[in-house]
Amino acid sequence: MSVRDPEPAPPLAGLRRVVAASMAGTVVEWYEFFLYGTAATLVFNKVFFAKGTSDLDAILAAFITYAVGFAARPLGGIVFGHFGDRYGRKKLLQLSLILVGISTFLMGCLPTFGQVGYWAPVLLVVMRFIQGFAVGGEWGGAVLLVAEHSPIRSRAFWASWPQAAVPVGNLLATVVLLVLTSTLPDAAFLSWGWRVSFWLSAVVVLIGYYVRTKITDAPIFLAAQQQAEREKVASFSALEVLKRYPRGVFTAMGLRFGENIMYYLVVTFSITYLKVHVGANTTEILWWLLAAHAVHFLVIPQVGRLSDRFGRRPIYLIGAIATATWGFFAFPMMDSGHYGIILAAIIIGLVFHAFMYAAQPAIMAEMFPTRMRYSGVSLGYQVTSLVAGSLAPIIAVRLLETYKSSVPIAWYLAIAAVITAISVVLARETKGTDLAAVDAADAESTLARESAAGAKSSGAHPDIDPKAVTA
Repeated sequence: MSVRDPEPAPPLAGLRRVVAASMAGTVVEWYEFFLYGTAATLVFNKVFFAKGTSDLDAILAAFITYAVGFAARPLGGIVFGHFGDRYGRKKLLQLSLILVGISTFLMGCLPTFGQVGYWAPVLLVVMRFIQGFAVGGEWGGAVLLVAEHSPIRSRAFWASWPQAAVPVGNLLATVVLLVLTSTLPDAAFLSWGWRVSFWLSAVVVLIGYYVRTKITDAPIFLAAQQQAEREKVASFSALEVLKRYPRGVFTAMGLRFGENIMYYLVVTFSITYLKVHVGANTTEILWWLLAAHAVHFLVIPQVGRLSDRFGRRPIYLIGAIATATWGFFAFPMMDSGHYGIILAAIIIGLVFHAFMYAAQPAIMAEMFPTRMRYSGVSLGYQVTSLVAGSLAPIIAVRLLETYKSSVPIAWYLAIAAVITAISVVLARETKGTDLAAVDAADAESTLARESAAGAKSSGAHPDIDPKAVTA
């Protein structure tokens, strides 16, 4: 099996167009995904669930349905990864955009608990599952579309832009909610105003879909696809990726663990903490998050640039170590009640997060060959979301409710960050990796495996170098 040399990277204008297309869809999908996270605290606990014994009980119920979206993400990552490796990143990205747009629009049409009783949370869970399934397929395709087009020396910088689109989507959701909560009375916002933010998704979905029609898959993917067709190579399932590249999958999971928990404690749980524990009002919280998301967007590409210069591991390790300290000083800063200090706590949290988040696409893309890269990165990234980000707000709310203190939450985050730091130390440095060389090594490994299997079946015992067949 041979691997054709990839075509040169596109000119700068072409690369920027690919980045814009990737970001456009990512902004849309994360606008909708995080809109739910914010609404879970501000709205859903009041309109879709029966009242519990405390405000935290209803919020906890809303966060449990929030976790349903994360439960669907690994399934979406596996399905989209499988077909994305076979048919291309672009087609699957367009499909994911349509699915998340339809499910989010329908969320804005759902009846309340007062109207249909327990059917309200059931329908919400169904829409949330579809939304999570689509988002699970989005990330891998979006970042790989850029990573596979990018020059080797600046891959982390360019591939960090889809990551920067996540705070843009969150920022957009925050702006919409801020406008609605500032201009409408509380009763009107809870009655129908919140629905407008979900209906607006239809507009941004159409824009994102149109932009994505203007780009093509990367030359290295098209070459791998053509070769697979010529040689009639079967598509690889997630299990096959796990079998062939277990180190890459588990390293990706470890890198993701602390980062994912950190993010949802900062942007989702902090809303609950500030509203219920500190007593801040909704408008103030949204303004703080608005400013923090803007800073996050600006910082991510610069950290990607640092990763290209100094390596993936040292930059990521700085972020993991810093993350371990955040809960111990950030929650006391929030307890101060001082606007500037609260804002600083949130911004610092997202800056620490950026040191881990920015280089993720480059690191994960450099771990897998092209023909199973979508499956590999989606598996490592999305499965971790199920046990990390989905549970983080739930665990944090329960710890706060039980201990009436933020210290256990700080320890929870610190332990997660240590797990990620250990993963960074054990990981290989991938800076400067040529994706074509990864494909060539994979082809050589596959040929060696096939030769060994053929020799075994014929009774021969060829002298095979173990290094040549180790994935």
